[in-house]
Amino acid sequence: MQHPVVSRDEWLVARKELLAKEKEAAHRRDELNAARMALPWVKVEKRYVFDTPEGKKSLAELFAGRGQLLIYHFMLGPGWAAGCPGCSFVADHFGGALPHLEHHDVSLVAVSRAPLDEIERYRSRMGWHFPWISSFESDFNFDYHVSFDKDALAKGRVFYNFSDIDTRGHLSEEQPGLSAFCKDAEGMIYHTYSSYSRGLEELIGTLMILDRAPKGRNEKTTMDFVRRHDEYEKTEEPIKRARARG
Repeated sequence: MQHPVVSRDEWLVARKELLAKEKEAAHRRDELNAARMALPWVKVEKRYVFDTPEGKKSLAELFAGRGQLLIYHFMLGPGWAAGCPGCSFVADHFGGALPHLEHHDVSLVAVSRAPLDEIERYRSRMGWHFPWISSFESDFNFDYHVSFDKDALAKGRVFYNFSDIDTRGHLSEEQPGLSAFCKDAEGMIYHTYSSYSRGLEELIGTLMILDRAPKGRNEKTTMDFVRRHDEYEKTEEPIKRARARG
């Protein structure tokens, strides 16, 4: 993109026009957040049990004494050599958020269908310390529409992101998502919200920062620049490629 070079006064006029749009977007986001919190809730009647480093835990126990629970559906299936690069990008942002969430009555947990030992192996590689559990022996990921068996995929359509979508050639058996739960004083658990696909972008602080950089995300396809954080090359080549994209 070619940018005109103007005087400071001309730049200020253009910046104020953009500021008006930014304020409008912020107000729309406030409205969206209010609508999200106003969603009706659904009782979680089914019992789920997960494998954790501390042993078997129920969904209720994942709240860890708090009233709210966010579960990130991390794409790491049984037998996978590594977690999804996109989910790994998201997860890189969890550590710093944890103390703030936990002191605001919110527990955050990642869940994958991989067995716990495979999760722990990848967690160790990545150096993460947020809670991460396995639903390997549970229907949880299937019930919340982020895991699909091979028979369902072979039929060509599955229910993901609140729609029946075509699976041919572009959908794996694991998909990303975020689900929210609330527990009342009597211990009843409610499913309050789920989000999938690009609905998860605002969890990724790096993208929000890049959106304010001169060249933005500088991508040809969604997050094509993302690698697991231990896979970025130790040379100037990535910088040269990014400059070429711009």
